[in-house]
Amino acid sequence: MRRLALALAALAAVWAMPALAWWDYGHRTVAAIALKNVRPETRARIDRLLRAEAQLGTPKCRAGTLEDAAVWPDCIRGKDQNWRWAYTFPWHFQDVQVCGAFDIKQDCANGNCVTAQIDRNARILADRSLPVAQRLEALAFLAHFVGDVHQPLHGADNHDYGGNGVKADYGIVPAKNLHSIWDGLLAERAISSARPPLVRIYSPAERAELATGTPEDWLRESWQIARDLLYPQVLGKSPCEGQPVTRGTMTEAMIAADLPVVEKRVEQAGLRLARMLDSALG
Repeated sequence: MRRLALALAALAAVWAMPALAWWDYGHRTVAAIALKNVRPETRARIDRLLRAEAQLGTPKCRAGTLEDAAVWPDCIRGKDQNWRWAYTFPWHFQDVQVCGAFDIKQDCANGNCVTAQIDRNARILADRSLPVAQRLEALAFLAHFVGDVHQPLHGADNHDYGGNGVKADYGIVPAKNLHSIWDGLLAERAISSARPPLVRIYSPAERAELATGTPEDWLRESWQIARDLLYPQVLGKSPCEGQPVTRGTMTEAMIAADLPVVEKRVEQAGLRLARMLDSALG
């Protein structure tokens, strides 16, 4: 019984971990890229929606700028607000198993997954008959979830809670987990070291190359990165071969190889968000 209690406690701790894709810096960067690349009339309509921040009733979770709004969906799941917003937890990810065929319907019961919520909130944002506070809430969720779906471990799973169950060293930093490495440590290094900076006005050719696809396509890309790069790299083998591995390492060489991948995912998220905002508000 004691072993069972410990196992259940460990499982609860894993589930209690917030699914924070890209951490604040990553989400703010995605929003900043989008804002640099939307049409002027879209930017003006975003500004008008943001003026309704007080109507959200979340004074500790700000949404007065698009960058703030992009982290608002994580903030409202903090201990002060979680009693109101806990139901949004499964909206941040869609754990499609890497060992098997890609299935967009997997882990999306009743629309409780990231791709369904991207579509839903885009529709709410575009509906000008709805109250402004509801549309601002949708703007925040959309800005956040487009970032989330581009983090590979928010779109893939190997029976390890999206990498939360895989302990991994990050260079000389020991005892992290795979999910947190990709959410924060790797993303922050990629964004801060990118040349040219990721937050800039992109050329029409760059936008044509990067701002493509649908939420289903974006989820599939994340799933493929996790299946073909992320898991084999850290575990030293295909995640589908042999017994599950719960311990791995990211060497400095691996980190350097992954930085361009992360940079591209953040760029894609920002420019794809810009495209969706132009469509909903332009």
